[in-house]
Amino acid sequence: MSGTSFTFRSHAATDTGTVRKHNEDAFVDRPDIALWAVADGAGGHAAGEVASGMLVDTIGTIPAALAADETLSQLRLRVAAVNIALRGEAAQRGSHAVVASTIVALLIRGGHFVCLWVGDSRAYLLRGGTLLRITKDHSLVQELIEAGAISEADAESHPQANVITRAIGAPEDSGDMDKITGAIAAGDRFLLCSDGVTKSIPDDVLAGMLGAEGDAPARTLIERAMQAGSRDNVTAIVVDVLG
Repeated sequence: MSGTSFTFRSHAATDTGTVRKHNEDAFVDRPDIALWAVADGAGGHAAGEVASGMLVDTIGTIPAALAADETLSQLRLRVAAVNIALRGEAAQRGSHAVVASTIVALLIRGGHFVCLWVGDSRAYLLRGGTLLRITKDHSLVQELIEAGAISEADAESHPQANVITRAIGAPEDSGDMDKITGAIAAGDRFLLCSDGVTKSIPDDVLAGMLGAEGDAPARTLIERAMQAGSRDNVTAIVVDVLG
C-alpha cells in the first residue's frame, strides 16, 4: 500500500504460547489498505476466542476502495457493532458471563497515522532509535500509576497487573475507542502487540529488538516473549514505513 511518497511493509505473527491451551489473540494484517489490528480476547471457556475473532473478522473485511475518512468511519462503526453483539453473546451464556476483547488498530493515510484502542494491547513507534509508546493502557495498574500509588517499574509485578478497565463487549463499555494521530516519516517502525509480549519484554529491550535487522521481526519478538516466560498468548505486528 502506498501513501504520499510512502510504501509499507508488515510482518505479523501469533502464538498460543507455552502455557495456554487456546489462542485468544487474533490480528488483522491489511497492507493493501494500510490497516492493522491486534485483539486479545477475555472471558474464558472459549469466549475470548469468540470476541477477538469477531473483531478481526469484521475489521478485516473493510473494503479496499474507501477513502481515508470512510475507512476510519467503517472501523469505528464495525467495532461498535461488535461491542453490542458481544454483549448479546454474553447474555445468552448467563448473567455472569463476559465475552470481551481488547483492540488496538493502526491506519495510515496521506502521510499520517491514526491509532485507536480499547484495553491494554499496545502500539509503539520506533523513530530515530527512540521507542515511543503511543497508547495508554486501560488498566488498573495504569490508573494506580497516574494516581502516584505505584511506579512504572512496579506495574508489571503488581498482583492485579492483568486487570483491564475497558474492553469491547464488557458490560457498561460504550465501544468508543481512544485515538491518537500523528505524521509518519520514512524509517518509522510501528509495533502492535498483545500484553503477552509487553508483560515479558521491557520497553528498553523492545527498542533494541525493533531496531535490529531481521527478516521476521514479529516472530522474533514472539519467540523472545516465550523464552522470557510469558504465560499468555503472544501476538505482534511490525509495520515499516518505507521511503
